[in-house]
Amino acid sequence: MSRIKSNLPRVLSTVAAVTLSALLAGQAQAQTREINLGAVVPSSGPFAEWGRSNTVTLKMLEKQTNDAGGINGAKLKITILDDAAKPAQSATSLRKLASDEKVLAIAGPLTSSAAEVTFPVANEMKLVSTSQASSKPGTAKQNRPWAFRNTIDEGVLAKTAVPYFKKSFNIKTVAVIFDAKDATAATVGKVIMPSVLKANEIAIANENDLLSFNTGDLDVSAQVTKLKSLNPDGVVISADYSQAITVLREMKRQGLIKPVVGASQLISSAILKAAPEIPVIAPATFYSTMKGDAPEKFTAALTPLLRKESGLPKDIEPNMFDANIYEIVSMYIDAIKTAGVTGKPEDLEADRTKIRDYMAKLEGFKGLGGPIGFNDDGDAIKAFYVLQGQNGNWDTKVKGCSSAPNHPAC
Repeated sequence: MSRIKSNLPRVLSTVAAVTLSALLAGQAQAQTREINLGAVVPSSGPFAEWGRSNTVTLKMLEKQTNDAGGINGAKLKITILDDAAKPAQSATSLRKLASDEKVLAIAGPLTSSAAEVTFPVANEMKLVSTSQASSKPGTAKQNRPWAFRNTIDEGVLAKTAVPYFKKSFNIKTVAVIFDAKDATAATVGKVIMPSVLKANEIAIANENDLLSFNTGDLDVSAQVTKLKSLNPDGVVISADYSQAITVLREMKRQGLIKPVVGASQLISSAILKAAPEIPVIAPATFYSTMKGDAPEKFTAALTPLLRKESGLPKDIEPNMFDANIYEIVSMYIDAIKTAGVTGKPEDLEADRTKIRDYMAKLEGFKGLGGPIGFNDDGDAIKAFYVLQGQNGNWDTKVKGCSSAPNHPAC
């Protein structure tokens, strides 16, 4: 008994040391364990500005998350690949992220053209892929259950934007010009806008000869000359903002000062500088001067980083697709925290399924512009705004919601 008593302090000391060692080892393991997410963005090519600003946005979110303690004690790692907005390269990037990087989910791709090719691969790999910009009707619907879009179908948006355009500028006739090589732009220009315009009793002056150009074209003078000869009350420009700028500048040069309406692709601070005197009407779910605690904090945090790190013009501002991709990864983080995702290699397949189920059932997620959920087609249910851009500013004119049957509204 005396021998046991004499050894007791040493035994307790050993037990304490082993316990402390195990605790420290557990803490070290938690600190070194990583939660891997992926992103596919076009940091080069025709949509490079969006891709580069998306990259800065994701790096900011990664740092914010890790500075706040990570995800359930693990460090967040976001692997970002450049697809140059090329559909085949986008699909290859997703495969690499899924197979080599073992990511739990992917943000992107950006364009509808890339999503049409990449979403089927996401289904094959059983990996959630959520686009931050694709808005061509049906792109996610055709690739359920792993494809999602934190965007609203352009057909839904046009049904609110066009009536405002008609009423505000007394529009009776329009002429249409679109980018034939961009999937969303071509669909909006050839299908969505003509249908919505007719529903609102607006005549299309060139209905049988819709004008087009191709992504990257620098000279659209012939097309704008034709637009001017039609003498419409307004012009539909269906193109990514960087391509639309070329048309707007040419309209200004030729003195075609007519109000313009288009899709969410037009939303950018840069487009307002191309021809400040031409009113531009377009829908958006976020814009840099948006009011509210969440969007204002986001803009204040991201703007200096964009101007320092993106290599883009010094007056660059956060855009709608920065907000969308920030929300996408924030959703993934919440899924990991709340749905029992472990991040362990042996649980990879189960973890990916848990994230998919979380996204499919999501309701009321706190986005930058209000609550977000997803409809049965995988598209976002969220608030949107019809904006009027003129003289360097975007102003909200109409607020809407992409509500869906059997789902809570915005």
